[in-house]
Amino acid sequence: MRAGPSLGIERLAESSLEFSYADVNDVMIHCAAAGPRDGPLVVLLHGFPEFWFAWRDYFRPLAERGFRVVAPDQRGYNLSGKPEGAARYRLAAAAADVFALADALGRQRFHVVGHDWGAAVAWTMAGIDPKRLTSATMIQAPHPAVWLKAMREDPEQRARNRYVRILRMPWLSEMGLKLGNYAGLAHAFRESARPEAFPPEVLDLYREAWRRPGALTGMLNWYRALFEDDPALPPPRSLKPPTLVLWGDRDVYCDPQLADRSAALCANARIRHLPQATHWIIHDAPEIVRDALLDHL
Repeated sequence: MRAGPSLGIERLAESSLEFSYADVNDVMIHCAAAGPRDGPLVVLLHGFPEFWFAWRDYFRPLAERGFRVVAPDQRGYNLSGKPEGAARYRLAAAAADVFALADALGRQRFHVVGHDWGAAVAWTMAGIDPKRLTSATMIQAPHPAVWLKAMREDPEQRARNRYVRILRMPWLSEMGLKLGNYAGLAHAFRESARPEAFPPEVLDLYREAWRRPGALTGMLNWYRALFEDDPALPPPRSLKPPTLVLWGDRDVYCDPQLADRSAALCANARIRHLPQATHWIIHDAPEIVRDALLDHL
């Protein structure tokens, strides 16, 4: 691990955050961290189109409870490496990044928490090497195999996920997302139950991350690699880590039933639905999510 630059955004997060880089799994991963270095490790994984800053409201509560909190920019995002080619954004590669990051931190076992694509990575990790996960928390993303099955077989879910086909289009997607100073990406946050969580100064920080060279292509490559993974559907109750599933039922992208189907794959899972929360549940209901997370950890 080596120290990273201050990004001048501590005023919108926590002044005590530490920034560093780790060269893992053939990609340089940028991280924000807080909490005692010898505390139990919690890795927070963001989704699309965010970066480590998605977890700005979570560092202090977890650190104050004694956890070492590390939130990486996942591959393709913000200050992390952006390998070329969609095949390098398969979920297995992203999962390997996190395991290798824990190795770089000297940790064999750790907690993983993921939102959106971050949860898809966490689901993948639970199947690859469950013994390394003290616990897993999946927020607002079904198991990838459950999601793909629903997109193929359920016309309603396929309609909800029309955007996936659009985001997978080569170069046209990048051009479209840049229009109007990234208006489409910024507009997605307005679906939040608390749009005040995304004031202009926060959106400006997201735009800064989106306009980094190669970032849009790296972010979109996650969607372009989606159907290359084609993960098998695990048998019921076969995923071993103690698992918490949190779901905002006003999500416009996925039916809440997909959360229940995913939880059924776990040997030991608790699921909590928040009827008024949207896809942006970690911003819609940060106090509820934090309390549920701390209770689970």
